[in-house]
Amino acid sequence: MVCRASGDRYLLVEYGPNVLDLNLRFRVHALETQLRALALTGILDITPGVRSLQIHYDAGKLSRDALLDALDHAESRIPDLDDLVVPSRVVHLPLSWDDPATRLAIQKYMQGVRPDAPWCPSNIEFIRRINGLESIEEVRRMVFSANYLVLGLGDVYLGAPVATPTDPRHRLVTTKYNPARTWTPENAVGIGGANLCVYGMEGPGGYQFVGRTVQMWNTWADTPWLLRFFDQIRFEPVAAGELLEIRDAFPHGKYPLRIEAEDFRLKDYHVFLRSIETPAAEFKRRQQQAFEAERERWAADGAGYAMGAGHEASEAPEPPREESLPEGCRSVCSPVTASVWNIPVETGQRVEAGQRLVVLEAMKMEIAVAAPFSGVIERLNCAAGGMVTAGQQLVTLRLEAAA
Repeated sequence: MVCRASGDRYLLVEYGPNVLDLNLRFRVHALETQLRALALTGILDITPGVRSLQIHYDAGKLSRDALLDALDHAESRIPDLDDLVVPSRVVHLPLSWDDPATRLAIQKYMQGVRPDAPWCPSNIEFIRRINGLESIEEVRRMVFSANYLVLGLGDVYLGAPVATPTDPRHRLVTTKYNPARTWTPENAVGIGGANLCVYGMEGPGGYQFVGRTVQMWNTWADTPWLLRFFDQIRFEPVAAGELLEIRDAFPHGKYPLRIEAEDFRLKDYHVFLRSIETPAAEFKRRQQQAFEAERERWAADGAGYAMGAGHEASEAPEPPREESLPEGCRSVCSPVTASVWNIPVETGQRVEAGQRLVVLEAMKMEIAVAAPFSGVIERLNCAAGGMVTAGQQLVTLRLEAAA
């Protein structure tokens, strides 16, 4: 147990080495329970992590030394781990395997960020390869067979769960995207490291996709977040079209999930782990061999894990000089150096002021470049998938003649 000062208002408690160990998560939970029971004046918030506990406190009402003494007292009252039992629920979630929305995100990544990444064009094939599995169907079977225990919530935002299979033989491992994606569809399901996450909203991301499920967050519900700590997620396959119908109905209470109460007993879990110790060790050995072989292939191909995208700065076209503009035209320029994701207009098209002309991607963000005035597209000076520099002309726009 290590206590670290985190500024003058926070204290961070960490347990054990930086490894995946469910015992550490249960110990964090036990410490949190004991600390909350003390009801100390001055504690503003307590946030558990997988192997950590962050405490937000008012130093004017509770000194750091007093808080450390309270933590020492709480730690001494933690029972034997075999005696720990936590309330849990088995939550059955629909999963659209290799969903079209996740395939679109991969396509966007290949076009605008890194077309030569080892996880492209299929994240699932990458998961298969790096885990040493025989087929994609075996990846699918493992995901739908696994019982995912929710260890953390709000992974970045909006109730996104971090979960790991309770059976170590179901723990698929992957690297994350590098560089990260600029766009991830809402409620995409992905694997990073040995953890699974359901993205709470659209945004950037790096976990390897396996599919998509229902909403993790409903702003208008009494309790906005869907899952709780120590819930157990089990996925059920649905078609992509069926998931769209479910997603329309679910926020309005028209698609009830199957949820079963089931306490999680750490003693029973320890018995289970001992019963599968030999096959679990063999699975881990094969998995590690495949992981190392994949990294060796990257090195041989010159595609190191930390290397960036396939677009080189030299590929960006030279921007047209300002004086080359035809009479009566103005240029619309790029605000940043970025890749071009989409051009929703064409030469000769009339556009209104504020209408989207080009969509750029940079630093995990989509940036829409709009028409500053009404006019007609005289010339497009960029192409989808290409790179542009800050200040480069994207579109030549002819002003409309005054009536």
